[in-house]
Amino acid sequence: MCGIVGLIVKNDAGKNWMKFLPAATHALTLRGPDAEQHFTSDETAFGHCRLSIIDLSAEANQPMTVNEHVIIYNGELFNYRELRKELEKDSVPFRTHSDTEVLLQLFKKNGSAMFESLNGFFAFAIYDTVKKTCLIARDRFGVKPLYYYEDGNCLAFASEIKALLQFPITKEMDHESLLEYLQLNYIPGPATIFSKIKKLQPGHYMMWDGSRWQVKRYYSLPEVIPQKIRTMRYDEACTQLFGLLDDAVRLRLISDVPLGSFLSGGIDSSIISGLASRHTGQLKTFSIGYAEHGFFDETDYARTVARHFATDHTVFSLSRTDLHESLDAVLDYLDEPFGDSSALPVYILSKLTRQHVKVALSGDGADELFGGYQKHIAHYRAAHPRLAERSTALLDPIWRRFPKSRNSLFSNRIRQFNRFAAGYRMDPASRYWRWCSIADLDQSAEMLKQFDEQVASERRQAHTQWIQSVSGLNDIMMNDVHFVLPDDMLRKVDSMSMANGLEVRTPFLDYRIAEFAFSIPASFKLERMHRKKIVHDAFRKFLPAELYHRPKRGFEIPLHSFLTTELKLKVDEITSAGFLAEQGIFSAPAVQQLKQQLFSPDPEDSAARMWGLLVFQHWWKKVMQ
Repeated sequence: MCGIVGLIVKNDAGKNWMKFLPAATHALTLRGPDAEQHFTSDETAFGHCRLSIIDLSAEANQPMTVNEHVIIYNGELFNYRELRKELEKDSVPFRTHSDTEVLLQLFKKNGSAMFESLNGFFAFAIYDTVKKTCLIARDRFGVKPLYYYEDGNCLAFASEIKALLQFPITKEMDHESLLEYLQLNYIPGPATIFSKIKKLQPGHYMMWDGSRWQVKRYYSLPEVIPQKIRTMRYDEACTQLFGLLDDAVRLRLISDVPLGSFLSGGIDSSIISGLASRHTGQLKTFSIGYAEHGFFDETDYARTVARHFATDHTVFSLSRTDLHESLDAVLDYLDEPFGDSSALPVYILSKLTRQHVKVALSGDGADELFGGYQKHIAHYRAAHPRLAERSTALLDPIWRRFPKSRNSLFSNRIRQFNRFAAGYRMDPASRYWRWCSIADLDQSAEMLKQFDEQVASERRQAHTQWIQSVSGLNDIMMNDVHFVLPDDMLRKVDSMSMANGLEVRTPFLDYRIAEFAFSIPASFKLERMHRKKIVHDAFRKFLPAELYHRPKRGFEIPLHSFLTTELKLKVDEITSAGFLAEQGIFSAPAVQQLKQQLFSPDPEDSAARMWGLLVFQHWWKKVMQ
């Protein structure tokens, strides 16, 4: 796991950018603190910061050169030993025990056809010094990030935007991305907050043939599923899921450094931790809780799971003071606005976990694949309404009168009723967008002084393109895999863990499991009252019974109380009339209305929206001002 940066120049003007490579590489030091090296030629410059996980020797450092090829690589191939054995049958020589060399040799043998054999996550570039060609790729589901910038002189790419900004790139803000950010609290790809910097999409690669770049897709989950549709009984599917996930966990235990597992006390992380404990000695597990706010604390469930599987368990108990003390470190690390507030506890958990291990397993991906979100149940009920759903929609005027927030069970339930009623009469794509958002389009548009409405509309259509039918719940989950998963969930875990030099592995995102998830009927995953049905049932005899009689909670923080106490002065600062006028981006009356709602008895989702604004303002002052 590492940080990579590269430059492919097209002319003499582009060569002038090469002098910025050391600074660009050094900007990624937190991702890879163990080694930092460079490679340069007349038309190429590669930089690499290494986090040593497999083959800790200096021979495995990067950029790695084998004959005429040079590679920089961020990620892990979990089946690299099997791939190496196949290559050795063809007398391919190896000088290291790294998966990096396996990847490079596999490319030399198979070219872009190699992708179908890779089981892992990655972002890498391979340059041919003889043919002057270059391939840049990102893994199937976007676990590892890759950003790029291109003009007439060169193409620059990196694991993080902060590395690209070390080159003389014009920092021009994309206002349509800001509009999406105000709705979602993150920016979906391929766009970024910068109009000239893009994300390479998951399952894609870029090829430089010596004169031009081409972007190609090598993997499409919707396209592989029809070839793999299976007819099986539900009990057979449960058995198959158990076996697939057990093998995915087994593969992800390869490491030459200490390894552990995140354990929140939810079903997903409990399954991963339990399976890992079957294949290794006493597993180290880690969880985080809130000493001052029991509504957000799940550590008792985590302790139950740890006892059940006899893991070496560590609980980190946090106060709002702990959150406050880590705030600047998190905000300073973000190189584009990212307003998912759970990034803060993920950062702290990663920082504390890194004191014990260098690799951690997580349960990320299960919700998107198997229908684990409240919105999935809501979509099911909206598509198959009964009296309860019709009544909830009809009572919309009543829900509006009650206080709504995420701060308690009652106010959160009212908030959910209100959101359901608002989305009930929408078409499926519009409903999906609304239920993914923390603010509707009108609320977000009122905040901004400028954006192109046509461009924004085209982007929303592109982001919901996998929703094809009124009742297609697999469509909803497929859209999550392409939309929510890479740019919110995986972005959060990658940036916050790598800021602490911690590698996080996600067994649920083994491509075999993803393909299995969409080859079974949605009814195996969702019922009117049950989310992730097949996940729960496949592991019911494996997990402690207590986990099946508890409410699901996200990895949330007591955000409202945090913003209205410790962060009140910061809120006042970023919403002041003078600052907003100087900035010239936001409508001051709309911002003041948001602030008033935050401090009102009926805050609704204003805490999430204000947090997103706070994150943006910090970023803007650091990067753009």
